[in-house]
Amino acid sequence: MTMSSKKSPKSKAALRAFRTASKRPMALLQQCPVYEPTPLYEHAELANHFGVEQLIIKDESHRMRLGSFKALGGAFAVAQMISDVAGTSDLESEAARRQADKMTFITASAGNHGLSVAAGARIFGARAVIYLAAAVPEEFANRIRALDAKVVRTSGSYEDSVKAAMDAAHKNDWLLLADGSWEGYTERPALVMEGYTVLAEECRREFSKTGRWPTHVFLQAGVGGLAAAVAGHIREYWAEQPEIFIVEPEAAPCLMISVRNKQLTRVEGPESNMGRLDCKDASLIAFQSLRHDANGFLQVSETAAFAAVDMMAHHHIHTTPSGAATTAALENLSLPTNSRCLIFITEGPEAG
Repeated sequence: MTMSSKKSPKSKAALRAFRTASKRPMALLQQCPVYEPTPLYEHAELANHFGVEQLIIKDESHRMRLGSFKALGGAFAVAQMISDVAGTSDLESEAARRQADKMTFITASAGNHGLSVAAGARIFGARAVIYLAAAVPEEFANRIRALDAKVVRTSGSYEDSVKAAMDAAHKNDWLLLADGSWEGYTERPALVMEGYTVLAEECRREFSKTGRWPTHVFLQAGVGGLAAAVAGHIREYWAEQPEIFIVEPEAAPCLMISVRNKQLTRVEGPESNMGRLDCKDASLIAFQSLRHDANGFLQVSETAAFAAVDMMAHHHIHTTPSGAATTAALENLSLPTNSRCLIFITEGPEAG
């Protein structure tokens, strides 16, 4: 494991290009029959293993029957974009359904984001086209097809699938809904990130009840949408401020390198077994906020990620190398014994 760190930041709300408040996605979720907060619980045995006072786990492995935190992002963005065009928040109205019927959403995905966009399009009456790189398991493609979305396979990397989706969106006048952002393309990814703030708000409500807040928070990052959204919400709304660490694969530390270089920097490396985190280009708006909101950046090896999966399974917590990355980061990290650590299990084992 390698680590990069800096001093604790103060609030930098003006530098964030996304909403850190969870009000809009929370309001939408109240209308969703399968919504309920995901489990947040302490694990004494793992806390003892890591030598800390408390280990708190936020488990997203069954989020809204889609098996990942990403159920919150793409689906919310689809809903909000339909609402904005239709001019109504009633997505069951004739006006909203009429507008949705004209809309085709397209994205590239390592799996979970595509599933969320497909689900949102199906629920609200739109269409979805999802580009998947060769490394994405066919089982995942079939789950997306089951939501009536069209799946297009690409032969190259995730980044190649992003480029292909952009070209198809331009050619067909479809709505590109990427979870990454770049110069000139920030508004739609900002909606996806706004959806992710629900995780942080669910945590905030529970910690407010107990009065025992984490001293350290560990967040996985691929392009950085989840990490930036949760970190931004923490900085703006949590009563007590923890140290926030961003966890990336050694094969794809795009955020750490970008922050170190003070500009977006593409990284090169082998394919990572942490598939949902294997992103060589960071999201622009995630980079802009995390350079101020995060205290440090951690890298984990492929071996450590697999070992973390096995360790969590031993404790009846089932996930993937991506979902266990924050656990892997803790393994060789020496923290004060009075530390209270919050980690996220970001997806279930079916994410492949």
